[in-house]
Amino acid sequence: MTSTRVADRYALDREIGRGASGAVWLARDEVLGRVVALKRIGIAPGASVHDLERAEREARLAAQVIHPNVISVFDFVTEGDSHWLVTEYVDGTTFASMIGDRGGLSPDEAAPMLLQAAEALATAHRLGIVHRDVKPSNILIGLDGTVKLSDFGIAKAVQDASLTQTGLVTGSPAYLAPEVATGASATPASDVWSFGATAYHALSGRPPYDVAGGDNAVLGVLYRIAHEDPPRLPDAGWLAPLIEATMDRDPDRRPPMEEVARFLRARPQPPIQSTQVLAAATSPTSTQEQAPMLPPPAPFSPATDAGSGSTALRVGIAGAAVVAVLAVIGVVLFTGGDDPDDAAAPNAANSTPASTDDSRTDSDDPETQPAPTAAELEEFAAGYISTAADDPDAGFALLTPSYQARSPEYADFWGTVTKPKILEISADPAALTVTYTYEYKQQNEGKRTETVTLQLVQDGDQLLIDDAATIG
Repeated sequence: MTSTRVADRYALDREIGRGASGAVWLARDEVLGRVVALKRIGIAPGASVHDLERAEREARLAAQVIHPNVISVFDFVTEGDSHWLVTEYVDGTTFASMIGDRGGLSPDEAAPMLLQAAEALATAHRLGIVHRDVKPSNILIGLDGTVKLSDFGIAKAVQDASLTQTGLVTGSPAYLAPEVATGASATPASDVWSFGATAYHALSGRPPYDVAGGDNAVLGVLYRIAHEDPPRLPDAGWLAPLIEATMDRDPDRRPPMEEVARFLRARPQPPIQSTQVLAAATSPTSTQEQAPMLPPPAPFSPATDAGSGSTALRVGIAGAAVVAVLAVIGVVLFTGGDDPDDAAAPNAANSTPASTDDSRTDSDDPETQPAPTAAELEEFAAGYISTAADDPDAGFALLTPSYQARSPEYADFWGTVTKPKILEISADPAALTVTYTYEYKQQNEGKRTETVTLQLVQDGDQLLIDDAATIG
């Protein structure tokens, strides 16, 4: 019988879920007066102290991933022989339940939710953390439509080989990458495959592999994943190249999650009042360094590499006549209908029209703008921190529209920050990133120290912040 209180602080209400590692309870934090979720971490009978240490390390890893689309980890407590992970509670459903209730989604319906999950994974990968169990049931959807990636319970740091025994297969069989199915260690590329398998499930209404039927079925699925070509969807619409690229049996050919998110952000959009040509965002650097960086988000289409024959995400190159037509109409109507030609139509707002003006110079082209130096990036970051603390509205204006939309609590945070001071700072001009450690005072919280990595983009002759990862 489970006690109604945990650690003399968390009052259990009712069981709201159950996973492989234990039950999940709705509870109330009586110290801070908020509703939380408590997940009981199951430790196998006869497990050693090292298993508990691993669970604690994994909880700390999950707590490092601070992002609007990641379940926040608040605490890890031990009471007697029980161990509990205390996390944010999301009132809503899971992606798996939504698909089960509605059946397969259209590309336009699935894309906004997949994008939020991709942004969460990209942040984890930048921190060197692999999730290792990406699947629809670990993607929560709040009542307001916000997606939260959950259950980093088997997550690991890329460099921490001690967290998992070599050859131990972890994760859900239907979504395992081929290399993991054969016992290799999981990497960011493995998460990319699992994300692609999740996208497949979202569109088709079923997992890419059927594991029903017991242990023999699971072994059969693992063999198919490891040795056979992955399944494909004939009606995936404009998401077809994403699924084909992410579910590539060669992990070196899978795009990093940053590129997956960039592809999803570049999906066809509703029409706007006038034609706009937007500067393409420079792709961030991923921890999956072996994967080639992809071109800016013009219309994506499947293309076959002549050397290997496998499919990758590539930019479709439009003919001059097509570009001219797109420049006239401004943008393709995003209807969400059944016409596959409409679903795959390119977005003129993200296409670069061909120029016939011979008088245009290289200096007019944003692609040829000189890259900022490390000193300039560091100066920008230092100025941004000071600006955000003094005038949160002015700091908010230094974010890209996409990052603004993902930062609803920006003013609430910066409005309480005073006396920020940078302790260390370094920049990577090639990746357009700045990493700094700073301390500040926060109202009712006292002095705090955090390490932040800003992902920047060039917008003409100015810099904007497109994402941030925080450890602290």
